[in-house]
Amino acid sequence: MSVKDRDPLTGHQTTGHEWDGITELNTRVPRIVWIAIIVTHVWALAVWIFLPAWPLVSSYTKGVLGIDQQEEVEQDILRAGLARSDWLSAIDEMPIEEIRADPELMSRIAGTAPALFGDNCAPCHGAAATGGPGFPSLVDAAWLWGGDAETVMETLRVGINAQHPDTRWAQMLAFGRDGILSRGEIRSVAGYVQSLSGAEVAPEVLETGTTVFADNCASCHGADGRGNTDLGAPNLTDDFWIYGGDAASIYRTIWDGRQGVMPSWEERLSHADRKMLTVYLQELAGEGAP
Repeated sequence: MSVKDRDPLTGHQTTGHEWDGITELNTRVPRIVWIAIIVTHVWALAVWIFLPAWPLVSSYTKGVLGIDQQEEVEQDILRAGLARSDWLSAIDEMPIEEIRADPELMSRIAGTAPALFGDNCAPCHGAAATGGPGFPSLVDAAWLWGGDAETVMETLRVGINAQHPDTRWAQMLAFGRDGILSRGEIRSVAGYVQSLSGAEVAPEVLETGTTVFADNCASCHGADGRGNTDLGAPNLTDDFWIYGGDAASIYRTIWDGRQGVMPSWEERLSHADRKMLTVYLQELAGEGAP
């Protein structure tokens, strides 16, 4: 069959290919396709000429317009910083109690602090600040080092077991792993710890556990188990647990010890940023407190 043959129904030339009675047509490319190809090529050529486009050995072609997107972003950041400078300066200099009494500044904090928290704190403490295994909740008002504004600001500045020279240090001994207590003693004191928050424990377990606690745990957690914010030792009489309050979790905590780590934010966040986070966290704790 010749390629010059035409399909009797459409009038289009055929390609000469036929299969099972079906003839392939040699139809033209639609004009709109050619127009689109030409327009995109012209546009690409214009972009190459007017905008930064081609990489060179150590630089790139700048384009006729000389547009520098990095410089534009830097200028945008500078303008945004200038627009924020007035109220950021006020936050930086004012005491937190005065900030709380200023509706405009509190409105600024409400619009800024959640993003600060999400970018820096949420990966450990959770988007809702409710914490998780190994990371304390920030909405339950149970603070290891104290929840007043000055203390929270300092914790944010120096971190916990961090690289900062003034960091807060907290280390719970590994009573089982290091052979300080036997397995039986750990089980007894774990039962006693559970009893501090209202769990029912057998009298013989409670008797032994009370002695073990007094000899090994009271120096940090207090004789009554209510903790010590000077040492970062948690209160064992409430229902807030970082690593879990069931018997198995408490046993493992006593056996292996605990040493949580929080980075220092002094280098990453400004004084005003840390102050905004402090106000925000205290607001969350106030809302979440029982």
